[in-house]
Amino acid sequence: MPVAPSSPSGRVAPPSQRGLLTERIARQLEHDIRSGDIAVGAKLPSERELAVQFGASRNVVREVLRRLEAQHLIEVAPGRGSFVSEQTSGQARSYDVLYRAGRPTVRHLIEARIPLEIEIVGLATERAGEADLTVMRAANHALESATDVVRRAQADLVFHDAIAQASGNPVLRIMLSSISGMMFEMMLRSNSDPSIAEPGVPHHPEILQAIEARDVDLARARMREHLTLGMRTYGADLDVSVDAMARQHLETLLRQSDGHR
Repeated sequence: MPVAPSSPSGRVAPPSQRGLLTERIARQLEHDIRSGDIAVGAKLPSERELAVQFGASRNVVREVLRRLEAQHLIEVAPGRGSFVSEQTSGQARSYDVLYRAGRPTVRHLIEARIPLEIEIVGLATERAGEADLTVMRAANHALESATDVVRRAQADLVFHDAIAQASGNPVLRIMLSSISGMMFEMMLRSNSDPSIAEPGVPHHPEILQAIEARDVDLARARMREHLTLGMRTYGADLDVSVDAMARQHLETLLRQSDGHR
């Protein structure tokens, strides 16, 4: 049985904390690279130095570096280290970068998701095939059985993407995908906030049931109720930028995780 990696202090970090640390470090480095705080061609600190800097294990740092490499933000040269890649105009002006430049708030994101995902779920209810439904069911099961907030948020995102795929409209799916980074940050908060489980509010199982029943009006109504819940539960965070909300919430979750050890 594999042993969980330890932090630089020698303590073993539980899986839930590893996931949160990975998210926090990846967000910070991605921000620093995209903003130019870390220049193109610059060599990142070594794995050991990054581990000490962020108070994480080297396994967590490796996972972060793999993610940055997959995003084409860095190039890893064996034996030499990791270097910041030159960004193409398309990468530099990706939709996520443009959105965040406007400092969108949680309210802005919810307002954008409501018309987009209501239309998506209506089309998916009409068009979903059995393969689409299988993906939705698997994502719903993964969400319900996940034991930590990062895995729940990942499954949450997969569920909404599966509905977009089932809509049969690639433009709508790409539109939803373009805000998936900010959605994931909201989902970290939603999947760790007890108030989100407000009684009587439709969540994934109820939305899935409506899609399976081919009831377009019900599916659209349930998606609307699901998305507008945040307007009642986010409180002052509604008008905080998504970036700031995510950063503050990640720090809160990490403190809670560390306090339970």
